[in-house]
Amino acid sequence: MFYLVCYDIVDDKTRYKVAKVLKSYGYRVQKSAFECPDLTEKSFLKMKDRLERLIDFSEDNIRYYRQCRACIKDFEHSGLGEEPEIKSYHVAG
Repeated sequence: MFYLVCYDIVDDKTRYKVAKVLKSYGYRVQKSAFECPDLTEKSFLKMKDRLERLIDFSEDNIRYYRQCRACIKDFEHSGLGEEPEIKSYHVAG
Protein backbone atom coordinates (compact mmCIF):
# COMPACT_ATOMS: atom_id res chain seq x y z
CA MET A 1 0.00 0.00 0.00
CA PHE A 2 1.10 3.58 -0.58
CA TYR A 3 1.22 5.93 2.44
CA LEU A 4 1.83 9.62 2.79
CA VAL A 5 3.20 10.31 6.28
CA CYS A 6 3.28 13.89 7.59
CA TYR A 7 4.48 15.06 10.97
CA ASP A 8 4.81 18.03 13.25
CA ILE A 9 7.40 17.32 15.94
CA VAL A 10 8.36 19.92 18.55
CA ASP A 11 11.77 18.62 19.67
CA ASP A 12 14.65 18.77 17.16
CA LYS A 13 16.23 15.47 18.30
CA THR A 14 12.90 13.65 18.13
CA ARG A 15 12.19 15.17 14.70
CA TYR A 16 15.54 13.88 13.46
CA LYS A 17 14.82 10.38 14.81
CA VAL A 18 11.35 10.36 13.22
CA ALA A 19 12.82 11.37 9.85
CA LYS A 20 15.48 8.67 10.16
CA VAL A 21 12.84 5.99 10.74
CA LEU A 22 10.75 7.25 7.82
CA LYS A 23 13.78 7.24 5.50
CA SER A 24 13.98 3.48 6.02
CA TYR A 25 10.40 3.09 4.73
CA GLY A 26 10.13 5.73 2.03
CA TYR A 27 11.49 9.00 0.74
CA ARG A 28 11.16 12.62 1.78
CA VAL A 29 9.02 14.82 -0.48
CA GLN A 30 8.85 17.85 1.82
CA LYS A 31 10.56 18.76 5.08
CA SER A 32 7.93 16.97 7.18
CA ALA A 33 6.35 14.64 4.62
CA PHE A 34 7.40 11.22 3.36
CA GLU A 35 5.95 8.99 0.67
CA CYS A 36 6.14 5.31 1.51
CA PRO A 37 5.21 3.50 -1.70
CA ASP A 38 5.43 -0.17 -0.91
CA LEU A 39 4.28 -0.99 2.60
CA THR A 40 2.49 -4.15 3.59
CA GLU A 41 0.07 -3.90 6.49
CA LYS A 42 2.69 -5.58 8.69
CA SER A 43 5.45 -3.13 7.72
CA PHE A 44 3.09 -0.18 8.17
CA LEU A 45 2.21 -1.30 11.69
CA LYS A 46 5.90 -1.83 12.50
CA MET A 47 6.75 1.66 11.21
CA LYS A 48 3.87 3.21 13.15
CA ASP A 49 4.94 1.44 16.34
CA ARG A 50 8.54 2.64 15.93
CA LEU A 51 7.35 6.22 15.42
CA GLU A 52 4.94 6.15 18.34
CA ARG A 53 7.76 5.06 20.64
CA LEU A 54 9.62 8.28 19.75
CA ILE A 55 7.00 11.00 20.01
CA ASP A 56 5.45 12.91 22.87
CA PHE A 57 1.70 12.41 22.47
CA SER A 58 0.99 15.69 24.27
CA GLU A 59 3.04 17.80 21.80
CA ASP A 60 3.67 15.91 18.57
CA ASN A 61 1.52 14.83 15.64
CA ILE A 62 2.02 12.20 12.94
CA ARG A 63 -0.59 11.59 10.24
CA TYR A 64 -0.78 8.55 7.98
CA TYR A 65 -2.69 8.82 4.71
CA ARG A 66 -3.33 5.54 2.92
CA GLN A 67 -3.57 6.05 -0.83
CA CYS A 68 -5.16 3.65 -3.31
CA ARG A 69 -3.72 3.09 -6.79
CA ALA A 70 -6.41 5.30 -8.39
CA CYS A 71 -5.66 8.13 -5.95
CA ILE A 72 -1.96 8.02 -6.76
CA LYS A 73 -2.69 8.16 -10.49
CA ASP A 74 -4.70 11.37 -9.87
CA PHE A 75 -1.74 13.03 -8.14
CA GLU A 76 -1.21 16.72 -8.89
CA HIS A 77 1.44 19.16 -7.72
CA SER A 78 2.62 22.69 -8.29
CA GLY A 79 6.20 23.88 -8.24
CA LEU A 80 9.20 21.69 -7.57
CA GLY A 81 8.89 17.96 -7.08
CA GLU A 82 8.19 14.78 -8.93
CA GLU A 83 5.27 12.40 -9.18
CA PRO A 84 5.08 9.66 -6.54
CA GLU A 85 7.02 6.50 -7.31
CA ILE A 86 4.43 3.86 -8.00
CA LYS A 87 6.52 1.35 -9.93
CA SER A 88 6.80 -0.96 -6.92
CA TYR A 89 3.31 -0.21 -5.60
CA HIS A 90 1.25 -3.30 -4.87
CA VAL A 91 -2.23 -3.89 -3.54
CA ALA A 92 -2.21 -5.33 -0.01
CA GLY A 93 -4.29 -8.44 0.23
